[in-house]
This record gives sequence, C-alpha cells and structure tokens, in this order.
Amino acid sequence: QVHMVESGGGLVQAGGSLRLSCAASGRTGTIFTMGWFRQAPGKEREFVADTNRMIGGTNYADSVKGRFTISVDNTKNTVYLQMNDVKPEDTAVYFCASKKSFALGPTDYEYWGQGIQVTVSS
Repeated sequence: QVHMVESGGGLVQAGGSLRLSCAASGRTGTIFTMGWFRQAPGKEREFVADTNRMIGGTNYADSVKGRFTISVDNTKNTVYLQMNDVKPEDTAVYFCASKKSFALGPTDYEYWGQGIQVTVSS
C-alpha cells in the first residue's frame, strides 16, 4: 500500500504562483509514475500532469502546458507541481496520485491523496 499526502495549497491571485507537494510513503518502491489531477466544483476530475520517476518523462494537459511544471525528488518520494501564471479557472481541489505502470497518461492510477484546495482570485 502507498499513502500520499498533499501540501502547499491555498489562495493565490491570478497571475501568481503556487507550488504543491505530495509525499508518498509505504511501499514506494512499487510506484513508477506520479501525477496530479484536479476537480473543480460541479465538474469531473481531470488530468493535469504526470511524470515517470525513473525515465523522467513528463506529460501535461493542454490547459496547463507552459504554465505548470511537474517534478519529482526520488530521495524524498515527493512529487511537486509548480503552478505559474495561475488563472481563476485553475481553481479546484488538486489530487496527487501514483501507479505501478511506467506509462504516462491519466489511466491506471491506483493510489490517491485526499486532495488539497487551490483557489485563484481574479
């Protein structure tokens, strides 16, 4: 089992920056891909970005490409989401997740954090 805990959320003005962190614990040697999803009020959860821990590849949703950067520190089993030039439409609960698969993309995620609120004011 893998346990994941997000931190770093909060309120930020449009155009500003915020960095989310997510620390994994437990059987972290079994997970190879870590990512971020988000869910806005009244909407379904959507994929934001993910990265492969060993190969280092990254994948982003079009809506965040060029503004958000995902990275991972394997020594800390922590994945980060650097959010720059944020917009009001980025307001959502952000979830980190991980999976055993090497494949990037929104499918097959097995372990999830509890979510953390990010609110962007205009």
